[in-house]
Amino acid sequence: MLFKREKYLKKIRPFYNADDLIKVITGVRRCGKSSLMKTIEEELISKGVNPDNIIYLDLDKRENRKIKTADQLEQLIDINLKDNEKMNYLFIDEVQNVEGFEEVLNGFRTDGGFSIFITGSNSYLLSGELVTKLTGRYLEFELFTLSFDEYLQMKHFFNKSVDANVAVEFNRYILEGGFPRTVLIDESEAKQTYVAGVINEIFEKDIRKRVKIKDIASFESVRNFIINNFGATTSIKSLTDALIKNGMKITRPTVTRYIQTLVDAKILYECSRFDMKSKKSLSGEKKYYLADLSFYFSQNTDNRINYGPVLENIVFLYARSMNYVISVGRIGKLECDFIFRNTQGDYSYMQVAYTIMLSKETEDREYK
Repeated sequence: MLFKREKYLKKIRPFYNADDLIKVITGVRRCGKSSLMKTIEEELISKGVNPDNIIYLDLDKRENRKIKTADQLEQLIDINLKDNEKMNYLFIDEVQNVEGFEEVLNGFRTDGGFSIFITGSNSYLLSGELVTKLTGRYLEFELFTLSFDEYLQMKHFFNKSVDANVAVEFNRYILEGGFPRTVLIDESEAKQTYVAGVINEIFEKDIRKRVKIKDIASFESVRNFIINNFGATTSIKSLTDALIKNGMKITRPTVTRYIQTLVDAKILYECSRFDMKSKKSLSGEKKYYLADLSFYFSQNTDNRINYGPVLENIVFLYARSMNYVISVGRIGKLECDFIFRNTQGDYSYMQVAYTIMLSKETEDREYK
């Protein structure tokens, strides 16, 4: 049974039959990319596409673990090709496992008659060769972990118990996170174990293999600091100084590289500050939000919820999933939590607060 994530499917549907554009589905590991592709496959069959015209290759499967070169990938596709007279639909999961996969994809795209869908777990997929060789020939669809509405829908879909008090479910969502697999797990401890496993998998597959990190301890210190301070304004200089004060030998370029590595692996999302007077981005200080809140709660014993950064994180991810361009707004010392720009170029301003009615002072501050 596949839970349909309609928010993303409706973005991709207009391109189901586009053989001139490669559909690239990106997102943090375990956010549901494979299930989304399987859902697309099901929809195509329901619309009359012959299963013989669908080739689905999961390169993480044991049977495909030896497929490492472009020639091996091309041969595997040819072996699975049954009908060359009609449109074929090619799905490749974790395509970055193959070195030089870009050449193969470009070849099949150029031949025509192949609607190609691929997934990748990190930003390396959309760097280097893919961008160079396929500029203007691919579309990226970024997938996120479950938003709160999807979380509730998925629990109903799989007949999981849902508390009648939506506030109780909302707190569960915050603590447990939005990885689709955790919805199917009943025990809280098991959910946290699963998320910890996802973090380790990201480090082993998306970081250790691609980025040379000599000092694992210093990398983990930077990672833990950023995760523990998500939603806070972060200065690379201040962070570096703090680490050095704690006895760590580390430079500012190294801290910058570590944070960029976390962003590339889609553990973090970066949000720049924007000066609303000069209309320019501000350098130096940025905010970082988590790809999923469970990254924080699975790493900490304290389950108390600080709603300030938590709500910001939820709003940020929801806006990103709706294709908004986002920044933090500043005028002098005053800050607007988010500036959103939609695909039509319209701007809106968002102030995130659990409540503004604690006192007249709080209310005045938030409106100001």
